[in-house]
Amino acid sequence: MIKILAFAIGTTFGMAAHAATETLRYDRHLESGKRTGGQVVEYRDDGTVQVTYGFKNNGRGPDLVEQIRLAPDGTMSQYSVKGNSTFGAVVDESFERRGDRASWKSTTEQGEKTVSGAAMYLPLNSSPHVSSLTVGALAARAGAALPLLPSGSLSQRQLDEMQVSVGGKTQLVHLVAQTGIGFSPRFLWVTSGPKPRLFASIAPGTSYLVEEGWDSVGKQLGQRQAIAQEQLHKDMASRLQHPLAGLTVVRNVRIFDSESARVGAPSDVYVLRGRISAVLPAGSAVTGAAQEIDGAGRIMLPGLFEMHGHVSRGNGGMHLAAGVTTVRDMGNRNHTVQEMLDEIERGTLLSPRVVTAGLLEGESAYSWNSAFVIKDLAGARNAIDWYAGRGYPQLKIYNSFPKEILRETVAYAHQRGLYVSGHIPVGLRAHEALDAGYDEINHINQVMLNFLATPQTETRSLERFILPAEKTASIDFNGKPVKDFVARLAKQGTVIDATLTAFDFLKHKDGDMTALYAPIAAHMPPEVSRRFTVGTMKIADAAAQKRYEASYAKMVAFVGQLYRAGVPLVVGTDDMAGFGMQAELELLVQAGLTPAQALQLATRNGARYTRTSHERGSVTVGKLADLVLVDGDPTKNMADIRKVVAVITRGYLIYPHEVHKELGIVPFVKDAPLLRAVQTVAVK
Repeated sequence: MIKILAFAIGTTFGMAAHAATETLRYDRHLESGKRTGGQVVEYRDDGTVQVTYGFKNNGRGPDLVEQIRLAPDGTMSQYSVKGNSTFGAVVDESFERRGDRASWKSTTEQGEKTVSGAAMYLPLNSSPHVSSLTVGALAARAGAALPLLPSGSLSQRQLDEMQVSVGGKTQLVHLVAQTGIGFSPRFLWVTSGPKPRLFASIAPGTSYLVEEGWDSVGKQLGQRQAIAQEQLHKDMASRLQHPLAGLTVVRNVRIFDSESARVGAPSDVYVLRGRISAVLPAGSAVTGAAQEIDGAGRIMLPGLFEMHGHVSRGNGGMHLAAGVTTVRDMGNRNHTVQEMLDEIERGTLLSPRVVTAGLLEGESAYSWNSAFVIKDLAGARNAIDWYAGRGYPQLKIYNSFPKEILRETVAYAHQRGLYVSGHIPVGLRAHEALDAGYDEINHINQVMLNFLATPQTETRSLERFILPAEKTASIDFNGKPVKDFVARLAKQGTVIDATLTAFDFLKHKDGDMTALYAPIAAHMPPEVSRRFTVGTMKIADAAAQKRYEASYAKMVAFVGQLYRAGVPLVVGTDDMAGFGMQAELELLVQAGLTPAQALQLATRNGARYTRTSHERGSVTVGKLADLVLVDGDPTKNMADIRKVVAVITRGYLIYPHEVHKELGIVPFVKDAPLLRAVQTVAVK
């Protein structure tokens, strides 16, 4: 049974609860088959619906109870949800529509609006049943878009259908793609007939939520869905990737030298077959170029490195539009990444280049069940052999990894030529990971826990976030323990991947616009910008808010302290694709780095610590042509990093404004340097 919330639901909509006349259950499974939770939908004889939804994976997950009353058109006339979000924040939200007046209230926002005709309220935190209701409401509109509240609209189209059978039962289900919520289509399997509803929600290769009793068809549905999604991504890639055929010259650009962190004199950069073939003073005679791009004096950066991403087929465009041409994937479904690498190689997926890090996790109730979950040294060595055999340059250790075999595992990884990074396994602290041979530590909270945790601290649970939020403000960063640790990091050359962006949630007050994404909020689809005001942590009171803000500020400042002490840093986010990189660079400036120094970390250091300096990280003849053109000057004003006008990578030209329009984002630049044929006669 799924976990029932500890609080009492009581009366809702002004009446006592009635007995359910029908109950519909769904089970949520990881691809491995492990059940992690589910959903129970109870249709009551008074016309209301109660939904209980929850799951747990990687030590976290939501617990929600909803009360719903439907209008005749299939939209919600009344709605309430209570519970906790994935990281424990309190969820308490309600909506009501009376005639043409709709009103809503949550811990984040409050509003009302006059509406006419059908309109579906979109809760900030909800169960999959709300998606099911949108399916029914859209069916009643015979293909017309469904207006959303507070704003936006939702459309749906059918992509596929499949006959599924279990134990003598058979039914026809349809795969639909909904657009209008977020950046990418939302894929749902729905029942057939005049009143369709949710049958399954699949994240291919990851997890699936399916009606109870139909669990065995989850993988089949996922495989069919993956084919449909791949075709959509292939179509997008063909529209947005403009091949650079023949010799191309990018005229009149000022190149950021990632070694000196300075901008050079105006230059012309020649690109041929995906590599930089020449860099000449601006205005040099054209030497056989077939086409040109007018850089118009803009800054040219080497492609940026996102050093803590989790790649998916849907987020590549956002990375590229931000100038990120390489993503270090820090843990994923192994077969999914292998498939993506093939698609990127074929040019059928809009994506940066990917540097793979192989995940190793241990067995526990808190496990991140995505890649290899091992229990002994033999299993760890087998996994490392698998990664090494497929060209993975790096290993990532996760929270539940058995500490008893850590040193031997790291040694074997090094023997196989793999660089080792990770979280700190439960029961250990960061200095003990250094003893075991770590090359890199991921996340600023894992560093802070070195000074806060004990061997008994349960660092696989939400405690790994709560403890640093509560206590970092009290750490004396000028004290001997901290200075000794920093000195050791610098002496050993241990890299820190702080991902400050990912930890802004520690102090984000529910209802306030997050400072990270306030500069881009007006450009986002309505549902996305709305979520920038949703808090994540359960912050008890004003005193806790003040502590958490002080702790986060000290984490940011500590990264600056690490930099000044000579500790190697890389720029990773573990957050929103593309836009997270921009926010992380601004946080590094807040930490005390100059904009040019921060960009140096995102270019030179990215190449250095992915061991790709021979082909990436600088605008140098012979290296890969991973190039970014930016309006303004981000080496002086980091906010200009949002003004990317063109990106070259993998032999293609990508215009961010085209990518953003595709994703429902208002572009940050209106004009871009257009590719055009060279008018002069080529030299023979």
